[in-house]
Amino acid sequence: MSFLELAHKRRSIRKYADRAVEREKLDECLDAARLAPSACNGQPWKFAALTDAAAKDAFCKEAFTGAYAVTAFAAKAPVIVAFIQEKTNITCRIGEIVQDKDYRSIDLGLACENFALAAADLGLGTCIIGWFSEKKAGKALKLPDSKKVVLLVSLGYPAEDPAPRPRKDRSETVSYNAY
Repeated sequence: MSFLELAHKRRSIRKYADRAVEREKLDECLDAARLAPSACNGQPWKFAALTDAAAKDAFCKEAFTGAYAVTAFAAKAPVIVAFIQEKTNITCRIGEIVQDKDYRSIDLGLACENFALAAADLGLGTCIIGWFSEKKAGKALKLPDSKKVVLLVSLGYPAEDPAPRPRKDRSETVSYNAY
């Protein structure tokens, strides 16, 4: 399958089959994430894969409470992966200050997309989740205060084949040589 076919195939999955994800497939997705590009090769990430049902359920009860309950569907996925922001190298840190850009969050987004595309290529479904209790998620993972969970990804075999979401036409999203 070509890359564009893969990009078209990937969907946000919110219903998962009651089927475990093979460790080899999970590891392949995690490898894709860790191989993502990052500013100054800082690789400011750690990925915490919740595969044990009890640990995952305890985490989800914390992360998806209150106003965040709308994303509780993710608790039914066999795997939840937390994308954790780590420190980066000094060159990248200086660049963040000078450019007023959060390169670490951008880097984690790149890693997350690599993970999601690898999963789609393996026949797995994902949903990238930014709406969760960051504080409670960090506490559930026993993170030190200097670390934070930036994104979560639910992973499993899809129990649905959702229709493609509408995408804006290229003419609405692309310009050449000026805005």
